[in-house]
Amino acid sequence: MIEQFLKFCVVGGSGVFVDFGVTYFFKEAVRLNKYISNSLGFLCAASTNYVLNRVWTFENTDPHITAQYMRFLGIAAIGLAINNATIYLLHEKWHLNFYLAKLCAIGVVTFWNFFMNYFFNFK
Repeated sequence: MIEQFLKFCVVGGSGVFVDFGVTYFFKEAVRLNKYISNSLGFLCAASTNYVLNRVWTFENTDPHITAQYMRFLGIAAIGLAINNATIYLLHEKWHLNFYLAKLCAIGVVTFWNFFMNYFFNFK
């Protein structure tokens, strides 16, 4: 489990670049609402993370890819709610920089996503 968690974190690290890139683009360049931008970034990263986690982290060969992907997105959607709540608390209530709050939120959600996928999705 430790090796898989470390791989999961490496994949998550690559997802951070996707997440921040998409979030930054929609928040700063397109000028969308910061929470909508955050959600778009998070969901794009979740999709790339699914592929990498399926192939590399969990080395999963379940032929029901669509169902597995939908479970992955369901877990990620709950993670997104945790992510946005954490950002709201840290940024709006405690006045932490938005991107620093987002980084903290990613750390919190990493544990949720790993254990839910380990025990329920890629078992």
